[in-house]
Amino acid sequence: MTNTKVADFDAQISRHELESNAAKGASALCAIGGGKDVPVAVIMRNDLTHLEIMRSAAQAGTVIVALNWHAAAQEVAAICDDSGADIVVIHRDLIEALKPALVGRKVIGVTPGAAMCKAYDISPGAAQASPEIPEWGDLVLAQDPLSQRELMRPLLRYTSGSTGAPKGVRRLGGGPTSNFEDVLARVGKEMMRFKPGARYFTAAPIYHSAPSTLTNAALVSKGVSTFVAPKFEPETFLATIQAQKISHIYLVPTMMSRLLKLPEDVKARYDVSSVEFCVSTGSPWPNDLKMALIDWWGPVFWESYGATEIGFMTMASSKDALAKPGTVGKPQMGCSVLILDEVGEKLPAGEVGEIHARMDAFGDFNYSNDSKSRQASEKHGHFSVGDLGWLDEDGYLFITDRKKDMIISGGANIFPAEIEAILMRAPFIRDVAVFGAPDAEFGERVVAAVEVSEGSNPTTQDVLSFLEGKLARFKHPHTIDFHTALPREDSGKIFKPRLRAPYWENAGRKI
Repeated sequence: MTNTKVADFDAQISRHELESNAAKGASALCAIGGGKDVPVAVIMRNDLTHLEIMRSAAQAGTVIVALNWHAAAQEVAAICDDSGADIVVIHRDLIEALKPALVGRKVIGVTPGAAMCKAYDISPGAAQASPEIPEWGDLVLAQDPLSQRELMRPLLRYTSGSTGAPKGVRRLGGGPTSNFEDVLARVGKEMMRFKPGARYFTAAPIYHSAPSTLTNAALVSKGVSTFVAPKFEPETFLATIQAQKISHIYLVPTMMSRLLKLPEDVKARYDVSSVEFCVSTGSPWPNDLKMALIDWWGPVFWESYGATEIGFMTMASSKDALAKPGTVGKPQMGCSVLILDEVGEKLPAGEVGEIHARMDAFGDFNYSNDSKSRQASEKHGHFSVGDLGWLDEDGYLFITDRKKDMIISGGANIFPAEIEAILMRAPFIRDVAVFGAPDAEFGERVVAAVEVSEGSNPTTQDVLSFLEGKLARFKHPHTIDFHTALPREDSGKIFKPRLRAPYWENAGRKI
């Protein structure tokens, strides 16, 4: 379709213009040394330029290393070092806080637009271009379109494991004869149900795995328009659905909860009847939340269960949610799921065990710096996602608990080991245990149980001040409990379940 477009809250262009700009952007990447198979770090919020850079990288064969813009300098430096990303494309207002991580790297600035500056209260000075850091748009304007387009490479995404150290998930088989656009097109067709004329919209941060993959799928699907918001604001989100007649949406449960909390007269003000399909991933979706949304928008909601390493493994429709409360659906796109016991034996329907999955559609993977962890998690050719669950007689998957300690807050994965490792450096902390507690809005919140050093009497603010600059703020504990001694097992290991239990006993759920 000739009228398909791509837009943020400041500007819109046609899909043809996006690809034309991206052809020049691909030349710009090659000119600065960021061409075929070269890792380039991108630290940006949602805007049209971010989408252009993703498409530029696709045409140049560049490997994008997507970083959370909330990350602390120490975290950014570690990921850039591990991935080999010596080029960083970044919104200009983020540069100052991350300067220590950018030393010795080639930095390309992107000036945030008016809507983004308003959404994040960015001052004119912070957003202003500086001559020592080249502007992405200027580099693009100076180039001719790339004469020979490369095949798209998968993004290099980072996730943490039991060690707490960031691990890059490298897709295998993403070489010179493999085009990742084919995978994305399949996601668009089979998972998102895109068709010509569809209008996709998200306010979820596209540095995250799921919204990035789905947004990329929209950008390669024939006849699909793509809209991104710089930040999620509930009423503005509804207003955009109405104004742009949005048909396909990506949301996470935290956003859904905030939409439901709007006053009834505000919710009634907007027409959402254009929405045909809304998918959620990233964190458990409470059943009462699903039911309330289905009552409001109709049976347009789908839930997907997945992992960065494997992809989108299952899908559950609104009909499934009503018929089988609590299910995350059936395996999709050729995914195979096994439920295994502690010795790796397959369990029958109805029995709880560790979930292992295999999904050839996204290709196999390895970790950038921890191949042993990858090997240890594989059984029967299937990879452990660290969760416990069961399959019913009809093949629907149910999640019962997380084997790993990972906390999912607002759709973001937070790993206690990473937080604990930093807190253990504090002189006033003898030992610490970090875990998740139920939170009505974000799904979970971070709790730190601190055993204080002898002679110390730290406050909550002392702990938070110590974390400042060492860890992204969304990972900071929301609750800090001080103890003279933490409960321990006979081995001396902290008995974390005993600390966690009081927070969850009346929650009505385990994750």
